[in-house]
Amino acid sequence: MDLFISNSSGLPIYEQLVVQIKNLILGGQLQEGEMLPSLRSLAKDLRISVITTKRAYDDLERAGFIETVAGKGCFVSKRDPELARESQLKRVEDALLKAIEEARYGGIGYEELAEMLQLMYEEKW
Repeated sequence: MDLFISNSSGLPIYEQLVVQIKNLILGGQLQEGEMLPSLRSLAKDLRISVITTKRAYDDLERAGFIETVAGKGCFVSKRDPELARESQLKRVEDALLKAIEEARYGGIGYEELAEMLQLMYEEKW
């Protein structure tokens, strides 16, 4: 599992971990039932605090992405299709909000933005 910490990111380190692990799960790189690195192992590899990795794992568990088995470790949870779709919709919504802000800042109107979105969406498929 390749995770990267960026000191120049606006996100706290634990949030960077949460986002990256969610993306790995949603993208299929981490499969249901797959064991995650231990808190200590991940902290050591990334040269961060165990407390930081614990917070990230706790957030992922609360969100239903991972589950902890006492004495065994943390594992990718069974994928709830509704949860996965909701999470994906939220990510797209966040990206679109950023695009809308940029468009407004640049004086790009709704019609032009919608046309760009349609062209880019069709081009990628």
